[in-house]
Amino acid sequence: MRNYIMKRLGVGILLLFSVSFLVFSMLYFMPGDPVTLMAGPLVKVENLEGLRHEYGLDRPLLVQYMDWMRRIIFSGDFGISYKYRIDVWSLLKNCIPISLKLTVTTLIISTIVAIPLGLICAYKKDSWFDRITVSTSLVFTAIPSFWLAVLLMLIFAVKLKWFPLSGFESWKNYILPIATGVIGGLASTIRLTKSEALDALREKYVTTAYAKGLDNKTVLTRHVLRNSLIVITVNLFMSLPWLISGYIIIEKIFGIPGMGNLMINAIIQQDFNVVQACILIITVLTIICNILSDIVLGILDPRIRISVTGGEK
Repeated sequence: MRNYIMKRLGVGILLLFSVSFLVFSMLYFMPGDPVTLMAGPLVKVENLEGLRHEYGLDRPLLVQYMDWMRRIIFSGDFGISYKYRIDVWSLLKNCIPISLKLTVTTLIISTIVAIPLGLICAYKKDSWFDRITVSTSLVFTAIPSFWLAVLLMLIFAVKLKWFPLSGFESWKNYILPIATGVIGGLASTIRLTKSEALDALREKYVTTAYAKGLDNKTVLTRHVLRNSLIVITVNLFMSLPWLISGYIIIEKIFGIPGMGNLMINAIIQQDFNVVQACILIITVLTIICNILSDIVLGILDPRIRISVTGGEK
């Protein structure tokens, strides 16, 4: 098991450095100059060169990248925001908890709703409940999140005035953004749960459980659901970074000062250090969730672990 974990960690670290270099290089070659943004269009050329030297922007790309990663790893320094002239982490430390609160709450609610629905759809396969549930969830998934967010705002905030239009002052401000994320993410978990439950229902141990006289609730929860949780658990781990990236637009629409809202403003203002930090954090969360899902999968299903480690248990 230790060899399996070390291999997953090694792949994750390699992927982290690869993605970080790609992001750093992409922003390096983008049009626009952060120094001009800081100094203004009327600044003299010699002053621009002095600022580039002060911030180290006149050095080769690889040198800048190595220095950027060294400062992040050893001192947690993401650099200075070219727009606000303050430390990038000072901006991020207030935004990250807000984004995590949205995404984790959305993930929990989606799981609580989707898994029972998927289980019932599998048990009542091809019934009207199954067809209506799956079709409705697929329709909501096909709707773009920004359109769904605007629709919910028009109905529940503008017309009915049940919830605030934007902001994050009270719990009511989180209902519409979370509802947008939950509605858009139900279909994948419902379909995955249904698929895994259908496979489990065909197994002989389920037939044996019914032959012993167990009721439907006991069979579905103790035998079908338990054996379906392997893939579902992995899917839940992988859903978190996708939810964070999906909330980038939703936070902007609802005026929530999370990491997504900060990232969009930084892109518009060409605040490269903030953009790099946001993408790097999303990448780290994605890799961590990927490694955790691989470890959980290896624990729950020894066949995966043995196949990766070449027969070692």
